Amino acid sequence: MADYKVTNPATGEVEAEFATLTDDQLSATLDHAAETFTSWSQTELSERADLLRRAAAIYEERKDELATIITREMGKPMKQARSELDIVISIFHYYADHGAEFLADEPITDAPDGSAVMQSRPFGVLLGIMPWNFPYYQVARFAVPNLMIGNTIMLKHASQCPESAAAMEQIFRDAGFPEHAYTNVYASSGQIADIVIPDPRVAGISLTGSERAGTKVAAAAGENLKKVVLELGGNDPLLVLDREILPAAVKGAVQGRMANAGQACNAAKRVIVPAEFYDEFLEQFQQALSEIELLDPLSEEAFIGPMSSVQAAEDLHEQVQDAVEKGATLHLGGDFDQRGGAWYQPTLLTGITPEMRAYGEELFGPVAMVYKVADEDEAVKLANDTQYGLSASVFATDVEHGQRVGEQIHTGMIFINEPAGTSAELPFGGVKRSGVGRELGPYGMAEFVNRRLVKIAG
Repeated sequence: MADYKVTNPATGEVEAEFATLTDDQLSATLDHAAETFTSWSQTELSERADLLRRAAAIYEERKDELATIITREMGKPMKQARSELDIVISIFHYYADHGAEFLADEPITDAPDGSAVMQSRPFGVLLGIMPWNFPYYQVARFAVPNLMIGNTIMLKHASQCPESAAAMEQIFRDAGFPEHAYTNVYASSGQIADIVIPDPRVAGISLTGSERAGTKVAAAAGENLKKVVLELGGNDPLLVLDREILPAAVKGAVQGRMANAGQACNAAKRVIVPAEFYDEFLEQFQQALSEIELLDPLSEEAFIGPMSSVQAAEDLHEQVQDAVEKGATLHLGGDFDQRGGAWYQPTLLTGITPEMRAYGEELFGPVAMVYKVADEDEAVKLANDTQYGLSASVFATDVEHGQRVGEQIHTGMIFINEPAGTSAELPFGGVKRSGVGRELGPYGMAEFVNRRLVKIAG
């Protein structure tokens, strides 16, 4: 049985299968990536930038084809799939336009007895381990800045995204990148642990995925003294601070929780509302959620389709059932859609308490939780009562007030009057068990570079 396969979550049908590499094939890929690094790392920055722009143009030309692929692979509605590709294209242009600036030498103005400069030089062969929820975007935010740096990439995608993985590799080749500057590998987790990570030619590993996967990769990387960037889970809060902001907060909570069927690490998983206007918010929020219709993800009208897989839906349902059995109030949904399989209803829960799995675990699906608190102090305390620290959203009529409250929340990102999002220009990353390191923005070129000192005697 193939490890890599396309199982359409809307239908349950297996549409394609891809063979896993043999150990010898994987070792040969490592050889090629290391050999290519020697030449690729010496190319001019202008050449790398031009290739990134060519790749962006191909993504634009193939947008509908690429969007359809991930709709089949993991159920993303077509409009959201195209939006994901728009972000990808912007990432290519951003680093093509600004990469040379971010890699420029930095003089040390107060160097003693002579002069000194810090250089940013290529780091080496990098391994990327990427998830299924944003199949193109997650790869782009890792691979694009590192190709601009002059690193070479080996990319292990999620086992349910083999077709999009192959499509991305083909784009790099069609754009004119050296054949092994970016290589897709259909490798097993065991092969990654036993062959790739220990190889001395692999300089660093970037993983976006679950906390469990991150823990394993971090341990293996530590044993082999490898640099890692980890973008892991989240249990992100959305705080509503006053009644006047309710319309915007309801809209933001719906978008922030339900986009991509709730399958985002930085989704607004916990909505926290003061008791003073809690009932008003809950009524409006429930009404908005009740109007969401589950549609074929290929439909242009679809906002939510199926979840990514039957297993994902079953895991989510277990968490919801645990909460209800332990006393949570189910206002909406809470079960599989009549179509069964990976189709899960938009769900609304209140009365979540610490003994429930939903309180501390990440709910990776279309399930919203609303918490009632006495005041802002309690809201902040609850927002911080989590092992995660990826992002938080604060909605307030007074923006400065919202910012003051947001600054008390221990996360890597704070969004004021909008749900957590992403763009090429904005650094992305968290604290606590949400991971280490940053991607995107200028910081996206700061993780896997050789920051080399050059000192000249006076």
